[in-house]
Amino acid sequence: MADAVREMEPLGGMRSLRVLARLLDYPSAELQAAAPEMIEILDAERRLSAAHRTALMDWCQRLMEADLMDLQAEYVALFDRGRNTSLLLFEHVHGESRDRGQAMVDLLAEYSAAGFELDARELPDYLPLFLEYLSTRPEADIGRWLGEIRHILALLTARLEERGADHALVPLALLALIGAEADVAAHRDTAKEEAPDHTPEALDAVWEEEAVRFSAESDQDCALQSAEGRRLAERKQAVPSDPVRIMPGPAASAAADRGPAAR
Repeated sequence: MADAVREMEPLGGMRSLRVLARLLDYPSAELQAAAPEMIEILDAERRLSAAHRTALMDWCQRLMEADLMDLQAEYVALFDRGRNTSLLLFEHVHGESRDRGQAMVDLLAEYSAAGFELDARELPDYLPLFLEYLSTRPEADIGRWLGEIRHILALLTARLEERGADHALVPLALLALIGAEADVAAHRDTAKEEAPDHTPEALDAVWEEEAVRFSAESDQDCALQSAEGRRLAERKQAVPSDPVRIMPGPAASAAADRGPAAR
């Protein structure tokens, strides 16, 4: 995984976004081997506050030292059972509705326009993949996209915190980049009150749901309905009145406080 981190270094974006993407990957021996390099990247880039960097670096250290099978079992229990903690962004907005299909088509168009080629193994709204894309983009694009999905990131953070998962540090760090950490508070009560969807009983209930029907009518509906991806694309075209910007790193903030003479 160390090679994977270096494989496509962003030209103008943030390398730490690639580290955050890797932290949401299925645990592997390669991921554990890459932990020291991931710690170095987080510490060197310093785009996050000291508290966030320390929490993420401590997590990298735990990944490196933990039993791999335990890590994998934890990951499966967290992300492969139930939908509340899904890493598929549009599932939190559309679930399995037809709208999600068009949303992914629109996101694919965004990737293609930027020259970002997808591996066929993953859906376009898979959060680690989305972070890989953002890591190649200019800072203005990163801030815009994180602003567009901040409600999803806040809900995911609250749900992962409720499960006591280190993985909550990733969406929380993304919110911190745009100064939106406080958004999580509005979702914590919801996360506490939600019925668990990862229990055997909840999983059995999913299997009993009516199967999705594919027909000419449903295809037509999918083509006609407005989707989250289209909404995001339309908002991207407009000039925002209050754009979301990436928060300056601690070093930049300190330099700004000292004034021009200090620089």
